[in-house]
Amino acid sequence: MRGRVQNPLLRFRLPAVLLAIVIAFGVTGYTLIERWNLFDAFFMTIITISTVGYGEVHPQSVAGRAFSAVLIVVGVGTMLFGFGVFAETLAENAFGMFRRQRQMEHTLQELRDHFIVCGYGRIGTEVVVEFDDHKVKYVIIDRTEEALGRLQKEDRLYIEGDAASEDILHRAGIDRARGLISAVDSDERAVYVVLAARALNPKLYIIARAGYPESIRRLELAGADRVISPYRMAGHLMAELAVHPAMVDVLDTLHHGESDIGLEEVLIQPETKAIGKTLADSGLLDAQGAKLLAVRRRDGTLHVNPSADLRLAEGDLIIALGSEQQLLTTASMLN
Repeated sequence: MRGRVQNPLLRFRLPAVLLAIVIAFGVTGYTLIERWNLFDAFFMTIITISTVGYGEVHPQSVAGRAFSAVLIVVGVGTMLFGFGVFAETLAENAFGMFRRQRQMEHTLQELRDHFIVCGYGRIGTEVVVEFDDHKVKYVIIDRTEEALGRLQKEDRLYIEGDAASEDILHRAGIDRARGLISAVDSDERAVYVVLAARALNPKLYIIARAGYPESIRRLELAGADRVISPYRMAGHLMAELAVHPAMVDVLDTLHHGESDIGLEEVLIQPETKAIGKTLADSGLLDAQGAKLLAVRRRDGTLHVNPSADLRLAEGDLIIALGSEQQLLTTASMLN
């Protein structure tokens, strides 16, 4: 949402005030000069400034005709000014922009369990593409002209402003968000974004981009749950491709859903009925479901190929492998 678009009707405040003054001037003039009643004076004023060509309400004196000439010049000028404002409003599509802003504000208010993407540069763009593929709800925050232009053309949900601003984060629904991704192009700004987001929502899951390795620790101290260094990740991936190319290809295929088998993670929520049950009792080891690869505890403990007697707790993250139907079956056992 590019700034706050003013209600186009507010543009007509000055023309409306000027028109009211002209009408009052005309009514007063005809009443004092020609001694007409208020209705006749008002009607004569309207037909005079609108130049509709009707005849005089009553015969006018020389003073009255002189006053009418002045009223025509002033009234027509005021009407032309009003038409100019109206034409400018149409040319700028102000009504359409205002309507679109209202729709976007309504959409923002309805957002729940979404991600806030701060920065729509190269990394932010890739994040949004992945979110679109996985049908993840999001809103983008950026303030650069290049990014805002692309966002408008792509018709994405966005807010123009500084992602470190509390007001902007509140407009993005940070109190209702699932997580925040800081992909801004400055590590210093990223620290401010993470600090502001963590202060507004202590439970928010925050992922931050670090341009330099020495910024990783700063972002973690600021409150980021995960910090990603693109250069370190690229180097790691290139090394893995050199040493284990087949394994990387398989994992990439599973991750991007290019085969019938996929990986999925399921978080154990407070309302999950399987809390306190073992994997066997919860039915997660049934053949109809997906294969459980690992269970990660909230404290970071990882149980690879978990045993049947492992009990589930709130905050556990289950990583499963299987077909779409198997993954849906496993997810249904936890709801």
